[in-house]
Amino acid sequence: MARKAIFITGGGSGIGRAVARHFAGQGWFIGIADVNRAGIDETAALLPEGASSRHVMDVRDRDQWKAALDEFATASGGRLDVLFNNAGIGSGGQYMDMDPAEADRLIAINFGGVVNGIYAALPLLRATPGSAILNTGSASGFYGVAGLAVYSATKFAVRGLTEALEIEFAKHGIKVRSLMPGFIDTPLLDQVSADSNEPARTRLSASGFEISPVEDVARAAWDAVHGDRVHMPVGKMARRLSRIARWFPGLIVRQSKKIDGLGTAGH
Repeated sequence: MARKAIFITGGGSGIGRAVARHFAGQGWFIGIADVNRAGIDETAALLPEGASSRHVMDVRDRDQWKAALDEFATASGGRLDVLFNNAGIGSGGQYMDMDPAEADRLIAINFGGVVNGIYAALPLLRATPGSAILNTGSASGFYGVAGLAVYSATKFAVRGLTEALEIEFAKHGIKVRSLMPGFIDTPLLDQVSADSNEPARTRLSASGFEISPVEDVARAAWDAVHGDRVHMPVGKMARRLSRIARWFPGLIVRQSKKIDGLGTAGH
């Protein structure tokens, strides 16, 4: 039986690296894609020898997508069992203070990169029986978070795309899933927003918010592509938000005000 293969954007750190390690531990071949060559090399060094390919690319560039997936297909024997659209940036602060150019960058990477990846990967996905697309969303895609307006909007867009394509692609035998993590222990938590001199990690801890280990996301990614649930919340906060956003949105508003201007959603 041919070895299964997953292509991971943002594979040079954080969630992408954790998912790479988890799937490699199950015998999968891993395509590690990132803009950071050093991060890619660090991830590859943690995987079994011969279990990965390395791809320096920017998810905003469609030509780079095509080149990377062509290289990956050669290395994987033409298989793409899972496309993991994970690359993203966390940036925020008050909307009135945000540089429009930064908003453009958030949209282009967090949502445009997902759109580009799906278009580029469709031929391989359709040629691989039982394939799946996994998109990294966020708990802030359940209800918009003040101080994370544009970031939240990109994650709402990822959520909507996931839901629509799960229906459209069913006839082609392609699953479409999303991860909806809360605050995850990744380098994004060390960023400082435009309206604060403290990193998000410090502000979260002071406010009593849960920060989940990145390994929890890796296990959720495995469960997502092997299960039937379209959206997979990760962490207690995300699971809580998924429930009360539908039934008690007023509670979300009050909770969001506690992290007004946080500047990163922690994925």
